[in-house]
Amino acid sequence: MPFLRAVCAVHQLRPDAGSNGVTAIDKRPLTGAAPVGRYGVRGDVQANRKHHGGLDKALYAYAQEDADFWARQLDRELPPGWFGENLRMEGLDVNAARVGEVWRIGDRVELEVTMPRTPCATFARWVGGSQARGWVKRFSDEGRLGAYLRVRGTGSISAGDPVVVVESPDGAPTVREIYRGV
Repeated sequence: MPFLRAVCAVHQLRPDAGSNGVTAIDKRPLTGAAPVGRYGVRGDVQANRKHHGGLDKALYAYAQEDADFWARQLDRELPPGWFGENLRMEGLDVNAARVGEVWRIGDRVELEVTMPRTPCATFARWVGGSQARGWVKRFSDEGRLGAYLRVRGTGSISAGDPVVVVESPDGAPTVREIYRGV
């Protein structure tokens, strides 16, 4: 059964060469129960609200299986939060989720898949070093993007909570299909 491996929130704002001057991509796992409201995990922030956050991008989910793929490609450990995600999932193909699909985590929290993540230059700078060159294209081409989520039901969630797909609209495009324009 799919489960929530970690709930992550911003560890600290970091200086960034982008237009905002800071980034909130440095997310780290929280311990214990994490309250989730309409705008995401309590205590999390987004430095660039033009492209992140809000009701349709309240949470960002990334799959452990995709993180493992990139860890092998980059030859380094990529702990929960490294992709800037709030939710590290295991056993669920986040990229094959259909837009409009609803997930329940734990007893009460319900989330709706809204769209894929679009990688950006901030993410490339976060990757750093020689691996940053061409990172956005490489990440995009691989199609292991992760999904943004809308919060439909609030509550608290914790690492280890089960993730149940409550509904999946037939014929709706997947996260990967939307990103690729299929």
